[in-house]
Amino acid sequence: MNANPLSPTPDQPIGYIVGGGLKENFRVRLTVPPQQIQEGAFVLVRSGGYCFYGLVTDLQLGSTDPRFADEQTEARLPAGLAGLLHGQTLYANLEVLPALMQDQGPDLGSPEYPAWRKANPNPPLIPVKTIPLHHAPVYLAGAADVAEIFGNPEEKGNFVIGATREQGHPVCLNLEKFIQRSSGIFGATGTGKSFLTRILLAGLIHYNAASILIFDMHNEYGFDDVASDTKKRVTGLRTKFPDRVRVVGLGRGSIRTDQVPDFYLEIGMNEITPADIEMLSRELNLKETTPTTLDALVHSFGRERWFIEFMQLRPGAVVDNEDGKKVPAPDSVEAWAAEAGVNAMAASALHSKLQRVKNRAYVVEKAEGDALNEIIRSLQAGKHIVLSFGNYESDLDYLLVTNLLTRRIREKWEELTNQFRGHSGPEPRPLVIAVEEAHKLLNREIAAQTTFSTIAREMRKYYVTLLVIDQRPSQIYDEVMSQLGTRISGWLGDDSDIQAVLSGLAERDALRGMLARLQPREEVLLLGWGVPMPMMVRSRRYDERFWQELLGRRSLSERSTEDILKDLSG
Repeated sequence: MNANPLSPTPDQPIGYIVGGGLKENFRVRLTVPPQQIQEGAFVLVRSGGYCFYGLVTDLQLGSTDPRFADEQTEARLPAGLAGLLHGQTLYANLEVLPALMQDQGPDLGSPEYPAWRKANPNPPLIPVKTIPLHHAPVYLAGAADVAEIFGNPEEKGNFVIGATREQGHPVCLNLEKFIQRSSGIFGATGTGKSFLTRILLAGLIHYNAASILIFDMHNEYGFDDVASDTKKRVTGLRTKFPDRVRVVGLGRGSIRTDQVPDFYLEIGMNEITPADIEMLSRELNLKETTPTTLDALVHSFGRERWFIEFMQLRPGAVVDNEDGKKVPAPDSVEAWAAEAGVNAMAASALHSKLQRVKNRAYVVEKAEGDALNEIIRSLQAGKHIVLSFGNYESDLDYLLVTNLLTRRIREKWEELTNQFRGHSGPEPRPLVIAVEEAHKLLNREIAAQTTFSTIAREMRKYYVTLLVIDQRPSQIYDEVMSQLGTRISGWLGDDSDIQAVLSGLAERDALRGMLARLQPREEVLLLGWGVPMPMMVRSRRYDERFWQELLGRRSLSERSTEDILKDLSG
């Protein structure tokens, strides 16, 4: 996050306005070498009592006469004259995407300024409604300008997500606003999505902005790990927040022996509903007749016993009747189908496919304890849950467990919200559900059936939002993508993925090229409702320095015995 040493200072103009309008970008003639300005730079324009804030989306070379651009003047003219030509007939322009404007009143030294300032102590930032004058000076934004737009890093709830690329000024996310709508973190494989997600989750936990449920499919967030590329130790959230983060293992023995979770999640067969099975339609290759068969099973055995009783039936079992003919045995799938009035072949096929669910080691006839409700109680109490899938990394595991748990959460938070609105209970605690490999749960084929789609569309009013993490945003259902308020995207190589991240944004055409040219790591574009304007930043590094800055203290390995004893005695 170091500043560019060649970058101009905030009080030094970098150019002046030469054209543009509200329906197109502002055009700026550069007065400094173009190498000192990069795409994504945060700039401002002062004109007529207003300050316009914008983002550099393109740099272009131009000339007053094409002949001067075609000929190498440096080789045939004196250096002084060649330099003059480069400043006059050969030039560079910026394309600046205007985003916000602010009324700054009369000149600071004018007699009218004190009265205006008293009447306008906090001038609002509004979308650009007018344009600056020709030749209005353009500046790189300073630290105060960045803080004016994105918030002061010293104020509670403002979390530093990164820094401006030009000068290293901190850029904040307002966490209270961030959690009010669902959000997404995107980037191609290897761009550091997981590290950026850890940084953001650590900020949410530290500032106690919401409870967090993390579906940790690849076992990256709870315990310490080793980075696959650098082979360096990666600190887990549980290590830094031992009293606030609880790690839950999916099934006993699913996590390495040196990592002991707080408790294990086992799913009782009595807790599986027909809706949970229908959400597995694509994974289990279920037929269109499946809902009819499931309804019949619930009618025959009840909502809590249907799965257990059905799986105890024997497909194809026969007995001899009084006439010596082979007929379905009383405990066979076919005998039940005949009694229930459903197709025997469809029932037998469903029984066979549900064996995949029954055979999962974490699916038991009756779970010990009450892990599902313990997760919900912990989230209500302000704890954070990392559900580690351990060795269970198949799509079937992910779809079954996440849908079953989020369905219970949805029901509970709707109940709590209705009690609060009816003045019979406290306000529910905000909850953020972090979902890796989100396209598996939110793709076009199954999104409409899942609880996650409902959460993205409707659960904001019930204090529940999603944080989706994915490398293929184009595979996420369009309706879900449109509900993501804040989008944080690293480099994406596929044009369809870029288009998906920018969908619904008015500035998408200007930002498309910028998103495609991000550095592969540690450079992201902030977009959407949760930030005042689009912004390119160098993200923070997930290292010991990050933890020192976040927690405000040195790590134990760097502290003296005297310091530790002083803390303990205090």
